[in-house]
Parts: sequence; structure tokens; C-alpha cells
Amino acid sequence: MSETTVPETYRKAVVAHVMMDGAADAISFYRNAFGAEELFRIADGAGKIVHAEISIQGSTIMLGDAEGPVFASPTSIGGTTVGLHVFVDDVDALAERAVAAGAELLQPPADQFHGDRTAILRDPHGHVWVLLTHIEDVSPEEVVRRAQELFG
Repeated sequence: MSETTVPETYRKAVVAHVMMDGAADAISFYRNAFGAEELFRIADGAGKIVHAEISIQGSTIMLGDAEGPVFASPTSIGGTTVGLHVFVDDVDALAERAVAAGAELLQPPADQFHGDRTAILRDPHGHVWVLLTHIEDVSPEEVVRRAQELFG
């Protein structure tokens, strides 16, 4: 993915650190579903992932096995409050690949008012992914205007 496919605003983004039950299985899923590259992992003596990092088309995500009381997995709390946004080269192809690997398609790929083609999926570990392919530069004022027109 070339840097020009990600809008300037999002090039220096916060790095997500997601926790789950079964992080090793999640890494395998992300490899199959999103073509993720495992950068490294640190496991404890029992094989639990203390910390790992993967890259999805140049976007780095940290992950590990949830260990209370600080971290809980989405499946243990009945959902998640976070969506993981990742800009990708071809949202349609990657969404199709992710569904074939076992992701649940929540919103099929569609062009959005903010200038991105977007799909929303839930992975088997409960995390919600928003995949985006940038298709049009839209000013903040135009995004607001379009949103008001769309949502009232």
C-alpha cells in the first residue's frame, strides 16, 4: 500500500492494542482473513501471548491474551466499544477474503459520504473491523454537509 492511499490525517494514527481470549488463534485468523504479517510475539511459559504485533497492509496492531482485571476480551463482556479502522488497497477483495475465513459481514462494501469505500466486519474474537479504501478527497466542511444531508 502506498502512503498516498491513506489520507494525511490518518497517517500518524494511534496504534490499537487489542486483547482477546486465544490471541495465537487470532493471529492465524488475521493472517488468513486480512493477509496479516506477524511482526513478533512474546509468549509466557503456558503459551499465552503477552504481547504480539501484526501488520495489515502497513498498519501495525498490537494484541495479546486478555488477563483481568485490567483487560477483558470482547466475548467476555458481550461486545466491544471500539472499531478498528484500517485503510486497505481493495476493501471489496479483503472483505470477501475475511468472510471466507470466518468473519461476520456487518456492512457490505459501499461508497460512503466521507470519501471512502467501507466494509464493517466482526472477527471470531469479537473485534469489529472497519476496512476502508480511500476513493475521494473530501474537505471537512463537505463531509459535514453530506452527513447533514444524509442524516438530517
